[in-house]
Amino acid sequence: MMSTWTLFFLFHSVMAVSWPSGTYTLIKPKSGCPSNWKIGWRHQDNEDNNNQNSVSSPHHFAGSFGRNTKMYYCTKNTYSGSGSWPKGNYCILKYGSYCPSGFSNGSIYWDDEDSNNANDKGGVLPSGTYDRNTRINYCCRSDGSSSTAIRLPTSRPFYLLRFVWGCQRVIGMNVREEFVKTDDEDYNNANSFSGSHPLKFGTRNTQLFYCFYY
Repeated sequence: MMSTWTLFFLFHSVMAVSWPSGTYTLIKPKSGCPSNWKIGWRHQDNEDNNNQNSVSSPHHFAGSFGRNTKMYYCTKNTYSGSGSWPKGNYCILKYGSYCPSGFSNGSIYWDDEDSNNANDKGGVLPSGTYDRNTRINYCCRSDGSSSTAIRLPTSRPFYLLRFVWGCQRVIGMNVREEFVKTDDEDYNNANSFSGSHPLKFGTRNTQLFYCFYY
């Protein structure tokens, strides 16, 4: 017969979950990044005329949202961790040359403000292009049901991105859908997307949907 301490150890060994191995980026919530992950930010200069930017209220993004948009990111830039990302229906942000196993590549391109463009960046960012316009690369998967809960670390809040269906369920976490809408360049707008990318509304403007876990 196993002792109480043995059962306690086995229980917590089974329940303890680390972030999957590989490199990738998540959106930074107000509560911060996982320990030892790198932080970065991107300031996007959005449309000057009749700006229609909007964001969920309330929201939990560690950023600033007004006529322009500043998003913060958490990047795991080492191959530490264990196991693979679970099957499901969700997206993360790409970091490095490859998506983790099970994901497909994609990107979204924002045509930012042309006039007196003040785009800026800092720290470690997801894979993409950050100049007068913005391209961010994503990793998405649809090999499972969003309603079938997956196991990920639950010690602090985090974001995934919505893909085909609703927000992916995660064991032991509540989830709230949030959004960010950017009013992109009006003149000769060149917004585009490719491959597997998060759920996106709009053509000349861009609205993305984020799943906040807490």
